[in-house]
Amino acid sequence: MPDFDFQIGEMGEQIRDLTRRFAADKIAPIAAKIDAEDWFPVELWPEMGALGLHGITVGEEDGGLGLGYLEHVIAMEEISRASASLGLSYGAHSNLCVNQLRRWANPEQKAKYLPGLISGEHVGSLAMSEAGAGSDVVSMKMKAQAVQGGYVLNGTKFWITNSAYAETLIVYAKTGEGSGGITAFIIEKDMPGFSIGQKIGKMGMRGSPTAELVFNDCEVPEENIMGPLNGGVGVLMSGLDYERAVLAAGPLGIMQACLDVVLPYVRERKQFGKAIGSFQMVQAKVADMYVALNSARAYVYAVARACDAGKTTRFDAAGAILLASENAVKCSLEAIQALGGAGYTTDWPVERFLRDAKLYDIGAGTNEIRRFLIARELIGAGA
Repeated sequence: MPDFDFQIGEMGEQIRDLTRRFAADKIAPIAAKIDAEDWFPVELWPEMGALGLHGITVGEEDGGLGLGYLEHVIAMEEISRASASLGLSYGAHSNLCVNQLRRWANPEQKAKYLPGLISGEHVGSLAMSEAGAGSDVVSMKMKAQAVQGGYVLNGTKFWITNSAYAETLIVYAKTGEGSGGITAFIIEKDMPGFSIGQKIGKMGMRGSPTAELVFNDCEVPEENIMGPLNGGVGVLMSGLDYERAVLAAGPLGIMQACLDVVLPYVRERKQFGKAIGSFQMVQAKVADMYVALNSARAYVYAVARACDAGKTTRFDAAGAILLASENAVKCSLEAIQALGGAGYTTDWPVERFLRDAKLYDIGAGTNEIRRFLIARELIGAGA
């Protein structure tokens, strides 16, 4: 398929080539197994670390590549093209955990936690959602009670990606009342009182482990507060913009994967004595899929560049993942339709693409919440 030149720069091209080759060699051959067995191939983490993929946005002084969100988006896209579930776990690790540590941790915390996370020796995670607090994260119930030398955490977190494998987790808890009473903590998996609860089965993104976290009188030292005490909402919300920008690349990878399957199929599959790609209705599907991918890609890349320039907006970060996620679901449905009966079987990966794509309509704030954010900003600005 011809590539449109998005002017991603020499470094962006290098990251794409590096990640694409790794994904094609190491991830794509096991993608079906990851999904079928709900298997997280944690052994790939150090290999990805050796390529620098876990620390793309981290400064060189802290062991990272010192690059930007555009390069991070490109890596996320290429990993997700090979396996969307591994891409989701990669995004949770490299952006939700590592990038938040880069942005908010103090020098001592960075020195302690970043090396293992960047190398891939450790897996990272972030926990803000609870069973009764999803999009309305400020309504979280988990408490952090101040004690001598630190805090005692009690409560649960739900829908947490990478949790069962994570050595380092950023966890939000209530240290006061209202939105001004939430604090971010760095949690280590071996802290007494912390455990993994039920594993959560999902229709898609199988192989990206999701589970409940349980805190039962978990003692956390004061030095594990990340960012300001009672300033967790600012930490959380600022990170959410970058989270949406980077995770929006997951649907891009899924759409590219759809075209990777559909294009050779419609060239080779014959009906009525001709390749089905010669029929106008099939051609229309291919054209729509290509336009859906590149229109979303243009928006996501533009938002990533804005992040790098310090000019991102909350509503455009939401808009990029809104467009990309909905386009990915449409592309996946079109891919299934283009393959006909074959597309509905598990012999072909397009049904997996649809199951995986649907997560992005929901995760990192539902599309309903994204539309609300965009409309509120536009109407409030007098548009």
